[in-house]
Amino acid sequence: MAVTVRIPTPLRSLTKGADVVNVEGKNIKDVVENLEATYTGIKERICDNNGQIRRFINFYLNDEDIRFMGNLDTPVKDGDHISIVPAIAGGNL
Repeated sequence: MAVTVRIPTPLRSLTKGADVVNVEGKNIKDVVENLEATYTGIKERICDNNGQIRRFINFYLNDEDIRFMGNLDTPVKDGDHISIVPAIAGGNL
């Protein structure tokens, strides 16, 4: 099943500058694995050593945070869209 994945600017060097890519998968874990198969090095940027999404990286499936769904086991279907959003921290204004 093909899903559309929005790639944040800091990871676009791994996708040859593409801000959106299409990836196959039946769940988020498959999508991450297939991203890695096509764009080597992306998984280590978004996942920790245990294969879990890093705590400062947010994944949204159709605008819903996967942490409140099934996390990596969240199913995806054709036409879904995923946004990878790194956390942003700031200082004093």
